[in-house]
Amino acid sequence: MIRRKVLVCCGTGIATSVQVSHKLKALLKDRGIDAMLAECKAIELASKAQSMRPHAIVSTTMVTLPPGGPRIFQGVPFLTGMGAAALADEIAAHLKSLKA
Repeated sequence: MIRRKVLVCCGTGIATSVQVSHKLKALLKDRGIDAMLAECKAIELASKAQSMRPHAIVSTTMVTLPPGGPRIFQGVPFLTGMGAAALADEIAAHLKSLKA
């Protein structure tokens, strides 16, 4: 299994990011990826990303990082259920494409 780190971000870093994190972990496992996920508030994103060095970021709110950082995916489909499988496929493909 591929081991990757994913940072999940929301406005408050409490319920929404935890909910998305749990769903995403299961969906990635189904796709052959053993992901370590962590949650944070949008305001903490830059410092958390710097210390964790994630392979990808999934956010339910609009966030930005300087160029050259990890790819950011909009995670709202994990809340609504609409498009969640397709987004999980996209994230999994991205994570699998990275060098070990």
